[in-house]
Amino acid sequence: MIRIITVEREFGAGGAAIAEKVAERLGWKLWDQALTAEIARLAQVDQASVERLDERCDPLFYRLMKVFIRGSYERSLPVGGLGHFDADTMIAFMHRVIEGAAAEGNCVIVGRGAPYFLRGREDAFHVFVYAPWEEKIRRVRMSGKSENEAVELVSTIDEERATFIQKYFGKQWPNRHLYHLMINSKIGDDLVVRAILNEVSALQ
Repeated sequence: MIRIITVEREFGAGGAAIAEKVAERLGWKLWDQALTAEIARLAQVDQASVERLDERCDPLFYRLMKVFIRGSYERSLPVGGLGHFDADTMIAFMHRVIEGAAAEGNCVIVGRGAPYFLRGREDAFHVFVYAPWEEKIRRVRMSGKSENEAVELVSTIDEERATFIQKYFGKQWPNRHLYHLMINSKIGDDLVVRAILNEVSALQ
């Protein structure tokens, strides 16, 4: 019985919006902004401390941290209290929150390495959403970014995610062997949602 769906995605491919629609269709809890908020709550972090950290941390670490502390279209979550909140600490909090969400079940989890944390669970269904370059730029532009901003984001964020996954899980990103379904969102969000639900239904 599938009780958990993880949605990993290329930046700009629309994975967060697709995950939200899947959760709505199933009546399940969406762990996206809620997940980052729970990590922040447990870590007792706030915006002011992020600003202090930004001034003195390793720029690579901070970029990596931002990638996984952001939610849909990487909207920044107020985080802080980061005196001892390094990448290793963040991974521990991620693991704790994601495992807790999985234990509750009936949930859709967006990114944050969830397929890697939950790879041994038979009740989890893992999806990877990708798209051609032009489609990702188009989607990011629709979110209000300029052409230059869209190109910079699409060019860098997935590289940073890949670096993060390699460092903490020793795997390439994306790792096609990890996913039950890899799908191109250029076909349209509704068709992607339908494909995910059909695959999950077939496995039930």
